[in-house]
Amino acid sequence: MNIYIVRHGQTKLNAERKVQARKGEPLNEIGIKQANELKDKFEKEKVNFDLVFSSPQERAIQTAEIVSKKKAIIDNRLDVYDLGTADRMLISEIKMTGIVPDMSIYDGVENVSDYKKRILSFINEIIEKYKNEDVNILIAGHKCTTGMISAYFEKFEVNSIYDDFLKLASKNGEYKKYVI
Repeated sequence: MNIYIVRHGQTKLNAERKVQARKGEPLNEIGIKQANELKDKFEKEKVNFDLVFSSPQERAIQTAEIVSKKKAIIDNRLDVYDLGTADRMLISEIKMTGIVPDMSIYDGVENVSDYKKRILSFINEIIEKYKNEDVNILIAGHKCTTGMISAYFEKFEVNSIYDDFLKLASKNGEYKKYVI
């Protein structure tokens, strides 16, 4: 089993250096180009995806479907980390505690342990279901998604808001591959 974890292509909010979570935007022109370049790379390497999963966010779905040329299976566990009222703010203006917006300032910020549980629930289910199959699986998500799944595979412990799993994340339109 090969698992490819793709971060969505660029959006207007990425270009403006704003955080985006549940109030995100679709891909911009650059993001569409990034997704098409990734599709071309996979075609050149003769990688065909047997299964394609995506976050419910439009930017992730667009990326998944451009890259794979298949309809994505939406799984809500892959949804972006909820930034609450910090969503769409300039990165430079957000008051942080560890790697997340300060929960005493911003309402609705998701608990990191809850986020970890839902992402690991998804990835463990996929591994268990397909571990004995020769399949290529594409998972399209976000900075947080690629970071948390990479932390899982790279054995990086995430136990608090101070464990910077985001340093393992892919850049827009880039991916990581894990072989099971």
